[in-house]
Amino acid sequence: MRTRITELFGIEHPIIQGGMHYVGFASLAAAVSNAGGLGLITGLTQRTPELLGQEIAKARDLTDKPFGVNLTFLPTFNAPPYAEYIQVIAENGIRIVETAGRSPEEYMPLFKQAGIKVIHKCTSVRHALKAERIGCDAVSVDGFECGGHPGEDDIPNMILLPLAAEALSVPFVASGGMADGRSLVAALALGADGVNMGTRFVATQDAPVHENVKRALVEATELDTRLVMRPLRNTERVLNNPGVEKIRQIEREKGDAIKIDDIFEQVAGVYPKVMVEGEVDVGAWSCGLVVGLIRDVPTVKELVDRIMNEAEQIITDRLGRSLGATVQNALETA
Repeated sequence: MRTRITELFGIEHPIIQGGMHYVGFASLAAAVSNAGGLGLITGLTQRTPELLGQEIAKARDLTDKPFGVNLTFLPTFNAPPYAEYIQVIAENGIRIVETAGRSPEEYMPLFKQAGIKVIHKCTSVRHALKAERIGCDAVSVDGFECGGHPGEDDIPNMILLPLAAEALSVPFVASGGMADGRSLVAALALGADGVNMGTRFVATQDAPVHENVKRALVEATELDTRLVMRPLRNTERVLNNPGVEKIRQIEREKGDAIKIDDIFEQVAGVYPKVMVEGEVDVGAWSCGLVVGLIRDVPTVKELVDRIMNEAEQIITDRLGRSLGATVQNALETA
């Protein structure tokens, strides 16, 4: 399948593995790239630029296909040394970076000088247009369904993606609710050039996370995510658990007076406890509504192959039948 995204990044399938804290290590990124998609190493999971360089080297040993790095720009006074991370990314030959969080505008000259293609994660069309204006090569449009931070507008992908298609000139992928061939075909029909999957890739055999995490995702339903930190205007969609219920209780009690310090215990340092140690009830960890569609834990290759086979079948068979034999013949010979 060829789209503007496959052509931009030199990949076989229009499927991107989004950056995920304590999930996006070399092993998962390489598995996704080897399966024909675009794998991403999560840059800030590596505590220093030097460690990121080592992780990139590990991925190079595991794949000869294109892969990239996720770099999230955090709203913090003690910012990581972003320029040093970007230098390591460039020196190690990475030519694709997914940016997220705050605008990457300050660092776009460094990316451009290194010949790096940038895809920025956005939760609204206005932010996507800003990303296009500052020189991003593509955007990931994250609907309200997504795990992690969906923004504050609460617009689902059935509305957000067509609006993005009308407004943007650069290629974009759909993020949030993406799990299978149906998701991919729907995203393409709504104007996207591919999909970005996070939660679905966590529930794979290649994901380097504790088995308790994968089991929790398989057992959860579409009713088991919660939105937290909304009073702080830092909304995050997470999998419900006792730690999350504690956050929600504190939010109810504190109301508009809540501060991040009030829930620090339930949000700080949670990811290593969850992803490495398997303490899935300890606090808030990102999970999308797509968890309701996760029923197994395949290998990454099995998952990607299944998505592409299902998408092809939907396009050439189900949709072809509904359009008539003449159109179906045209699709089959295209």
